[in-house]
Amino acid sequence: MKHAAHAPDIAAQQQRRGFWLRTLHSWHWISSAICLVAMLLFAITGITLNHSAAIEAKPETLTRRIEMPASVLRALGTREEGTAPLPGTVGDWLSDVLPVSIGAQPAEWSADEVYLSLPRPGGDAWLSIDRATGAVEYERTTRGVVAYLNDLHKGRNAGTAWRWFIDVFAIACLVFCITGLFLLQMHARQRRSTWPYVALGVALPVLLALLFIH
Repeated sequence: MKHAAHAPDIAAQQQRRGFWLRTLHSWHWISSAICLVAMLLFAITGITLNHSAAIEAKPETLTRRIEMPASVLRALGTREEGTAPLPGTVGDWLSDVLPVSIGAQPAEWSADEVYLSLPRPGGDAWLSIDRATGAVEYERTTRGVVAYLNDLHKGRNAGTAWRWFIDVFAIACLVFCITGLFLLQMHARQRRSTWPYVALGVALPVLLALLFIH
């Protein structure tokens, strides 16, 4: 009779275990699919950043000098100080004649010049407008694909959309790791080496930090 009484409890436990296994496996593979490519990117660029001094980069610089039409120059208005985006007319004209997207990036205004810094992943750029003559000088420096990917890793000058992507990627990685930890716990009885390996993964970076980072 006792065996018969315990049978429903055992069946219920098995059903709960089966439910959580299916749920955790689903979240685990979905999160891994979402963050797979980005995790490869961040792993590879982690290596390139760690050995950046050994990776040679050959910067390439593009310089352009053009004259701004008087009608566009007048659209700058009378502002002589502070920081503010360029007027739409000026920004559109510059985007048409130069390989640059101006958007709403703030420029530095003075009585003689308007200066716009245009930092970008893997390089840098800037643009200046002489308010007296309408002379426009533009310079862009690129440092290659590796520098570009390294800056994406750091989120440097990559814009709001990329920062949001990093946040989503980080959340997907957390889901992947947490569901993996629960799966380890559920399978640990059949795999005795599970927790020793987990302990090693925790202890190794802690020991390295204590012994070699000062």
